Amino acid sequence: MFLKFLDDLEVVREDEATLATKRFRPAIEAPYRWRDWAANQQGITGDELLSFINQDEAVRPDGVRGPGLFAYLRSLSSSNGDNRRDVIATVFRGVDNRMKSGYLLRDVINKIGSIHFTSSAELHTLGALYESMLREMRDAAGDSGEFYTPRAVVRLMVELTDPRVGEVVLDPASGTGGFLVEAFNHLSKQVRTVGDRKKLQQETLYGCEPKSLPYLLCQMNLLLHGLDAPQIDGENALRFKLSEIGEKDRVDIVLTNPPFGGEEERGIQGNFPEDRQTAETALLFLQLIMRKLRRQPTSANRKRRLSELLRLEEDAVRIQPEGSYPQVGLKSFGAGLFSKAAISGTETTYRAFNRLYDGAVVLSQVKGWEGAVAVCPKNLADWFVSPEYRTFRCIEGEARPRYLAAIVRTKWFWSGLSDATRGVGARRERTRPEQFLNIEIPMPDARSQEIGESVFAEVDVLKRMQAETAVELEALLPSILDRAFKREL
Repeated sequence: MFLKFLDDLEVVREDEATLATKRFRPAIEAPYRWRDWAANQQGITGDELLSFINQDEAVRPDGVRGPGLFAYLRSLSSSNGDNRRDVIATVFRGVDNRMKSGYLLRDVINKIGSIHFTSSAELHTLGALYESMLREMRDAAGDSGEFYTPRAVVRLMVELTDPRVGEVVLDPASGTGGFLVEAFNHLSKQVRTVGDRKKLQQETLYGCEPKSLPYLLCQMNLLLHGLDAPQIDGENALRFKLSEIGEKDRVDIVLTNPPFGGEEERGIQGNFPEDRQTAETALLFLQLIMRKLRRQPTSANRKRRLSELLRLEEDAVRIQPEGSYPQVGLKSFGAGLFSKAAISGTETTYRAFNRLYDGAVVLSQVKGWEGAVAVCPKNLADWFVSPEYRTFRCIEGEARPRYLAAIVRTKWFWSGLSDATRGVGARRERTRPEQFLNIEIPMPDARSQEIGESVFAEVDVLKRMQAETAVELEALLPSILDRAFKREL
C-alpha cells in the first residue's frame, strides 16, 4: 500500500513537472515502481514474485538480473536531492514480507492496485481503514504501556499549544503520527508564502518511533496528509545521553503521549543522571521532554516601557451648559473605576471632560502615585472624567487591555508607579503622563497575553463565587448558632 501510494504521488508530480517544463527526479526508479511490477493484474506471481520481493538478487520484471525489490528500496539514499529516498529506505529496513504464498500475495497486490490515491473519496475510505487498524493496535499495545491517543484529545492539545510557522515541533513517541499530522494541518492554515511552505515541509515537524509497524504507519499517515518527506527517527528517542542534548537539539513545542507502564533496559537508564535513573519509561520521557524544550529568552521575561505599549489618546468633549455628563471616579490601590451621578454643564468649572472608551487605561494625575489607575470596562464607555484623569490606548499587537487590567491591580505595579512619581508630599501627588509611560513592566507577547486574559477571567469567576459563598455562609451563621445553643445539631 505504501508503494502504491508513493507511485500515485510520483505520477502526479511528474505531470506537474512536465507542465512546468521542469526536470522530474523520481524517488524510485524503474523497474521498481509499482506501475512496473504490480499494476498489471496478470503480471509476475507465485515464486517469481516472492523471489523478486524478498531476495537480495533476483530476475527483475524487465528480465534483467539485479537487486530484489526490498534490497533496492533499503539501499536508497537522498543523493538525488529528494529526502523521500531516505524515508523509503528507513521504512523498508524494518519491513519483511511475511506472506509465504506468491499467489495470495498477487491477490493482495491486485486489491491494493484498485485504490486510487489521487481520489479524495478513496483517501477518505483509506482513512477509515487506518482508524480501524489503530483501534486494533490500541488493544494490542496496551500491555507494553503504549496507548493510541484519541483524535479529539490530540486536536485539543494542538489547539492549546497553538504551534506557529517557524516553531519546531517534536513528538519523541510518535506512534502512528497523530500529533504530527494534527500539527501539520494546524500549521498549513498559517502558510502565506513559498518560504512558509518550505519551512513547514523541511524544518518544522520531527518524530521518533522505534517499532516498525507504527513507524511505517506514521510515515504513510504524514505523506497522505501532504508532508513530502517526514523526518521520523526510527530508533529509541531515549538512546542519547541527557547531558549531551544541547541548545541546537532543542525544540519549541513537544506534543506527545509517551508509553506509560513500560520499562527501559539498564543501558537506556544509564543515559540519565544517577539520581534520576528509573526503569519507568514515562518518567524517562518526562526528563527528555524537559531537556528538549528550548530555553527561550522570550518577551515573557523582558521588561518593556509603557511607552512601547500605550499611547496618550484623549477624547476631549467641550462642555455645553445644557448638557448632562455621567461621571466616573477612580479608586486608589487598583480598586478600579466606579460610576457617579451625572452633572450638568452648569455644575462644573471645567471647559471639557474626557470621554472614556472601552479598554482605555485611565490614570489619576492626583492619586496615581498610590495606585489610582484602571482599565475602562465596556459598560463605562462613553461616561466622563475630569481633565485630571488621563486616558491611554493600548497599541495593537503590543498590549491587550484586559491583560493590563490585571497588571495594574498588583501591588508591585503601584510600587513602580510610586517610585516613578517625582517629588515628595504635596508636590508628589501629581503623576504626569511622561512619568507613567516611563515605567517598565515585564510583558509577554500578545499570544501569551491572550492566554493570560482567559486565566484571569476564570480567576475572577472563582473570586466572585468565593465572595458569594462567604455571604451565604455569613447569613447562615445566626441560624447555625441558634440551633447549636438549642442542641438541635
